[in-house]
Amino acid sequence: MLELKTHYFEDLSVGQRETYLKTVLSSDVVGFAEVSGDRNPIHLSEHFAARTPFRSRIAHGLYTASLISAVLGTRLPGPGAVYISQTLNFKAPVHIGDVVEVVVEVAELMPGRNRVRLISTCMVDGRVVLDGEAIVMVPSKEIAIAV
Repeated sequence: MLELKTHYFEDLSVGQRETYLKTVLSSDVVGFAEVSGDRNPIHLSEHFAARTPFRSRIAHGLYTASLISAVLGTRLPGPGAVYISQTLNFKAPVHIGDVVEVVVEVAELMPGRNRVRLISTCMVDGRVVLDGEAIVMVPSKEIAIAV
């Protein structure tokens, strides 16, 4: 489980980063299928998946992307951060049992509206499986103190 870390806009700097490791469990994929409604058998049926180019079950792409969201909402920037946008580039499949390393890094600070551009990368065994860029709104200390 991710430990909560709150970073206000004023605490952030370009190059700041957080890393999170998550082993993809079968129960994660089944749970994501239930929550999302995406019951594609490539995620749920070993028999079906064996006949695909992936040869075994793979995690939903958006499950992997949700690991980025976990970092943004709990570590960098952390609680109070709100998604504005996210681009996703799917590069390779993630299989059950893979350990996904999620790296989120501050790429740009936009002080006018407390926006932050972050680069996100998900890797398995050093190989990029997903990358993208997020824009998030981050609370400022001024507002937090006023509340």
